[in-house]
Amino acid sequence: MFEARFQSFEDTTARAAIAGRVAALRAELRRRGLDAFIVPRADRHQNEYVPPSEERLAWLTGFSGSAGIAIVLADRAVLFVDGRYSLQVREQTDPAVFAIDHLIDRPPETWIEANLGAGQKLGYDPWLHTVEAAEKLAKACAAVGANLVPTEPNPLDAVWDDRPAPPLGAVTLHDERFAGESAAAKLQRIQTEFAKSRADALVISDPHAVAWAFNIRGADVAHTPLPLGFSVMPKEGRASLYLDGRKLDNAVRDRLEQLADVHEPAALARDLTALGTAGRTLQLDQATAADALARAVTAAGGKVARGTDPIVLMKAVKNAVEIEGARAAHRRDGAAMARFLAWFDREAPHGSLTEIDAVAALESFRRDTRVLKDVSFPTIAGAGPNGAIVHYRVTRGSNRRIGLGELFLIDSGAQYEDGTTDVTRTIAVGTPTDEMRARFTRVLKGHIAIARAVFPAGTSGAQLDSLARQYLWQAGLDFDHGTGHGVGSYLSVHEGPARISKLGTAALKRGMLISNEPGYYRTGAYGIRIENLLLVTAAPPIAGAEKELNAFETLTLAPIDRRVIAPELMSTEEISWLDEYHARVAATLAPLVEPQTRTWLEGVTRPLGA
Repeated sequence: MFEARFQSFEDTTARAAIAGRVAALRAELRRRGLDAFIVPRADRHQNEYVPPSEERLAWLTGFSGSAGIAIVLADRAVLFVDGRYSLQVREQTDPAVFAIDHLIDRPPETWIEANLGAGQKLGYDPWLHTVEAAEKLAKACAAVGANLVPTEPNPLDAVWDDRPAPPLGAVTLHDERFAGESAAAKLQRIQTEFAKSRADALVISDPHAVAWAFNIRGADVAHTPLPLGFSVMPKEGRASLYLDGRKLDNAVRDRLEQLADVHEPAALARDLTALGTAGRTLQLDQATAADALARAVTAAGGKVARGTDPIVLMKAVKNAVEIEGARAAHRRDGAAMARFLAWFDREAPHGSLTEIDAVAALESFRRDTRVLKDVSFPTIAGAGPNGAIVHYRVTRGSNRRIGLGELFLIDSGAQYEDGTTDVTRTIAVGTPTDEMRARFTRVLKGHIAIARAVFPAGTSGAQLDSLARQYLWQAGLDFDHGTGHGVGSYLSVHEGPARISKLGTAALKRGMLISNEPGYYRTGAYGIRIENLLLVTAAPPIAGAEKELNAFETLTLAPIDRRVIAPELMSTEEISWLDEYHARVAATLAPLVEPQTRTWLEGVTRPLGA
């Protein structure tokens, strides 16, 4: 039988312990003279995925999603999540302790104004909130006469008696044959770009940016090869790099010391204070810099300039080597997906497969490539009603048998040194209903609309987002998540600044990798999502065009289940796109798989009308 090595199916939620943990936190707040405390899902770098030692929100509330905030008062508590987690959160937390609210529609600041009173003190950990987030909290408190109070050390840590130790993953060098550019050249580019600003030094608070700039990777965060650390880069001269020395072997330390002054993390506060004392202005990344960093600078007399870290865009626009690496990774990953899908089609109709069986099998097929470093996130594998939970993660307690007449949604990805993948397929087990086929086809039409889009340079993801939703809207349907997110190169599977969503304001630039994943979810019944990764490229020449035009190249190679398609709902152009895509999938993957999978592949990629 297959096994999973990079992901666990244990349910770490201790729902029965939630009330006791909240009571212990309330006692600690009383001891410190605080009336309330806010607990975000964050670490010192505002990472989406955090090490176990930083999972404060999950420990306190039971909620394990990647976005959420809790506020605890003496007599009530609330947990905010967005639409992706509206079903999951009710399964994980204790409703007798936490009320559930919507993170976007009624954000914490609104709740604070309605629930705090004059003179009350709301505690916050300045390391776990950005400067802007702290300002919003302070403004909400001031509106009702309450006070926002920084608390160090974190009061929750004082009652978290079994808190895991901080991570000490080894730092490794990311070879230039994968990076496509030396670290020295990157640092020079960063310094040249930063020289245009009025600040004296750049604080690099995002570990993804640190990893990219210095061509290093790490193992501090599950599924993302990150070394947690900071860097400070002056306009001129050598940068400083702050990494725990226990993570560095002699070869890595030697390479890094050729590029920068390497210090222990504790030295960061000392150096920021010294820069502040000297009257320097430091630029902080508004998306990831903790309020504590700004406080250290300003308390010493320095100034803070907020803006976007220039590395964000540099990292997002892949160079030629990274692009070829992405293509190679997707060919390799496509072959593993084809083997899995062929196996699934053989085994699922017998009625014995479970969600865990499918997750373990897919990971095993990827491990067979012998170059898999990790999965890029815990696989989402939802059978029937579990597929309607957007970020569902199967546990031994929730594990469901995959039944006939159901849809099975599997969203997964891989980390290879030459690229990061992310692919979702929705598979029919047995005969799908007419409703399933109609709604799947509307999702597919939206997916194709994005894939075929041609758009002027400077177009943002928000301008494209409605293309993916239009056919669902026509039927009074929608999905409560973004259509696409940026993807790193052997880094995070979720990368800024670009995304295809209602909030995606960054321009899509050539060389960016972005997902295309519209969906539909019928609560208690099934979920549908179709996801491919795209590369932003130059559009084919158009006669008479007056603007520079961009388009997408689809990188993901995996069949889309023809059994769930209603061809009568599709246009001739949409059918042509699907047939051409399937022809490319078959031609690319057939030489990479064994005869049994090749035969299956030929059948599932034949033209839609055949």
